[in-house]
Amino acid sequence: MTVLIAGCGDLGTEAGLRFAELGHDVIGLRRSPEKLPAGIRGMHADLSRGVPILPADVKIVIVSIAADSSTEEAYRAAYIDGLHNILDALDRDSIEPRRILFVSSTAVYKDSDGAVVDETTPTEPTRFSGKVLVEAENLLLARTRGTRTQPIVLRLGGIYGPGRTRLISQVLSGQAVIPAQPRHTNRVHRDDAAAMIVHLATMEQDPDQVYVGVDDHAAEMGDVMRFLALELGNPEPPTAVEDTASNPGPGDKRCSNQRLRETGFEFAFPTYVEGYRAVLAGQGIRHP
Repeated sequence: MTVLIAGCGDLGTEAGLRFAELGHDVIGLRRSPEKLPAGIRGMHADLSRGVPILPADVKIVIVSIAADSSTEEAYRAAYIDGLHNILDALDRDSIEPRRILFVSSTAVYKDSDGAVVDETTPTEPTRFSGKVLVEAENLLLARTRGTRTQPIVLRLGGIYGPGRTRLISQVLSGQAVIPAQPRHTNRVHRDDAAAMIVHLATMEQDPDQVYVGVDDHAAEMGDVMRFLALELGNPEPPTAVEDTASNPGPGDKRCSNQRLRETGFEFAFPTYVEGYRAVLAGQGIRHP
């Protein structure tokens, strides 16, 4: 089966390698295809600028595009223009894949004061990033309606893993500060995120249209920081006196992975404890 990874960065490459291990023919679209490892056939494409040429036998499409910067313009170029161009290429060449999976984010949910959110929770983002992602999700669902293609939206939590060590660096440098008010952090290890993509794109049963992709434990940020400090042999980070209006933090919600779990998916790193211990042990690499 031919699998197309549109936006073959770190996450897309890891997913692509896993598809290849299962015997699939994997094609990766990116601006620097020469960086892709053996097992993934690279094709040059700037998805934000043009409609690519796609193989006619594509059966699975994974849209795992990342914005170049944290601006609304960059988000729209990546998620809206990029998705539009992929869908236009499929329409132009009358290619109707079995499934298209779009990698989205839990940023589509608003701050819920620590309440549990899942796939049935309304998407009411307050930031431009979440608003652009909701628009992209709706675009995919609209463009596949009435076709034989099954759309899948995977809303990932904050990805950490090999090379994604910002929080570790903050704890090591003494710059980490525990929020004054408890805030939950919804995380997923890069390897589990890649495994989710492969699982949902290839599972035998028909998928739901939306899945939340987070690990089993929506931990308080303070607990994660204290854990890292203990593992690193560093002092416990201080707690902020108060959370200022200019730096309110990422909001507070607890995302549920129950729907994903019900498909039979199993985590390699069910909580941040297993995941960060693997990162600290140097397991895995970040793909360029």
